[in-house]
Amino acid sequence: MPDISPLARFENCHSGERIVLVCNGPSLNEMDLSPLRYETVFGLNKIHLGLRRFGFYPRYLAAVNDKVIAQEAPALRKMTAIKFITDRCRQLLPQDAFTFHINTTRIPEPFCHDIARSVREGHTVTFVALQIARYMGAAEVVIVGLDHRYTQSGAPNAPLRMEGPDPNHFSPDYFGGKEWDAPNLAQSEASYRCAREAYEREGRRIIDVTRGGACTIFEKARYEDIFGK
Repeated sequence: MPDISPLARFENCHSGERIVLVCNGPSLNEMDLSPLRYETVFGLNKIHLGLRRFGFYPRYLAAVNDKVIAQEAPALRKMTAIKFITDRCRQLLPQDAFTFHINTTRIPEPFCHDIARSVREGHTVTFVALQIARYMGAAEVVIVGLDHRYTQSGAPNAPLRMEGPDPNHFSPDYFGGKEWDAPNLAQSEASYRCAREAYEREGRRIIDVTRGGACTIFEKARYEDIFGK
């Protein structure tokens, strides 16, 4: 019999449901996120830095940036969220009951419907999470904290070092004093368009409720209208 990927257990596990994708923008600090404790939340990268304040705990988490994983491996290892980690970092975060390795490639398209085979990084972990949520069968993904703006001095994807507090994320310690990769907003937007097209082709929705977010790709709505806060 052919080998069955450990990831296959997630196929359609949330068929027809809503998943809330929480990104890491500073706008999170301006919102009451406590209603998310009643939602199926998908966190990203260093979301653990804000969980005591935010009032929710993610059910899932994705991280594919090598620097993020290397910087936070001990903290990520302790999290009881189900984690999807690039297989490039399998030695830093070995597979266990909460950790699953995904085969990622650093290109934006095509949108992958079978994460057991491959996942496109598309220059943003948000795109990775959208592919996983689609594989889980989500009918609707609501995005929070996708600010889509950065203070930077470097070419897209260039390795940088953040001097002083981090102004680009919800925590000043996110990359403060640490190495990071300059964002590639143009390629990120290409990935977001790819995701929106893939979702809408199947009658699914991606709704962006980020407060003051600069991303114009997804359908917009007010956070308060969906979560009542």
